[in-house]
Amino acid sequence: MRLNYAIKFVSDMNAAIAFYRDTLGLPLIFQSPFWSEFETGGTKLALHPASEENPAGTVQLGLGTEDIDNFYAAGQAEGIAFTAPPTDMHGTRIARFRDPDGAEISVSGK
Repeated sequence: MRLNYAIKFVSDMNAAIAFYRDTLGLPLIFQSPFWSEFETGGTKLALHPASEENPAGTVQLGLGTEDIDNFYAAGQAEGIAFTAPPTDMHGTRIARFRDPDGAEISVSGK
């Protein structure tokens, strides 16, 4: 298991990009109205537009695993509260689950 992304939900994508790129000096990897990424070392900072489900200022963790189907099966056996099973999205398989505080975490695999 590894931390791939910290996903920050923003109210204004252009203002957020300017802040992280110009003020903080993070290298911008990719920019779009719906998803932008910065290089921060081993983990990427991703920006995503805020929504009712994910208000501006909140953060979601994006983990990665080599075998998402095995993680899903083992997690179900351990009682992890999955909100979405492994599903093909954006060229990878992604599942979602909640931590003990109710925060949703995404996990991707090959």
